[in-house]
Amino acid sequence: MEDAHPRLPAGRKSRIATYIAEAGQVTVADLARRFGVSVDTIRRDLDQLDAEGVLIRTHGGAMSTSAIPWHDTQLDDRTRLRPHEKDTIARLAVGLVDDGSVLLINGGTTTLALASHLSERRELIIATNSLVIPTSINPESCRDVYMIGGHIRLSGRVAIGPVSFSSPNGGGQVAVQADLALLGVGAVDAEGGFSTTNLAEAMMIAQMAQQSRKVAILADSSKFNSRLFATIGPLSLADYLITDTMPPAPLLTALHEHEVNVITPER
Repeated sequence: MEDAHPRLPAGRKSRIATYIAEAGQVTVADLARRFGVSVDTIRRDLDQLDAEGVLIRTHGGAMSTSAIPWHDTQLDDRTRLRPHEKDTIARLAVGLVDDGSVLLINGGTTTLALASHLSERRELIIATNSLVIPTSINPESCRDVYMIGGHIRLSGRVAIGPVSFSSPNGGGQVAVQADLALLGVGAVDAEGGFSTTNLAEAMMIAQMAQQSRKVAILADSSKFNSRLFATIGPLSLADYLITDTMPPAPLLTALHEHEVNVITPER
């Protein structure tokens, strides 16, 4: 617990916001102990700070708006991180989608932002491991929507498993082939390539990329120059990186060396 506490709530809330920005993610109980106030007081402070856009209120605590979400952070909480950037990326990504395309789309908050913008297209065939994307797509845009995967990860509302389907005549597994894979990732690094927090999910994303003629990675600028536990693949995995702002020079150079076309609002 801190030695001295501000008498004014505004001062306490400022210090709470600073602490969460440094810690990334905290619980209500931890904040109550640290600042020497009741759990109910902390909850009210967090609710107000969330309303002001200072942090993201989560079940039992809060997280920084700039934090890379933990692998078990609820999808609803992650959806509220950097919504403007995700919408910008989604609008750019639609430009790569032609009518009649076959798309592979993985689960995640950036690809979820893309789903509503696909209403501009027609006769799409979409295969996804997201439990949410199929209900977010305009039925007039799609000829067919398929679910892939097997094991359900409830926090992310995704299914994790093979990118294939069982043959109806019992002849084994039928692989999926797509014109374009639209894939969200957790981190982008010049040396480490693309990565995420979950090993099984990383393997599935890599398989989606392998089974697509073109690959577009969707990642906002908070993902730059970081590495997470599970490597998806090198930068050369992608044909496009769609993001909200130009990557820093070393990363941009590496992307160009691997012939990745960087698409931003400026380009």
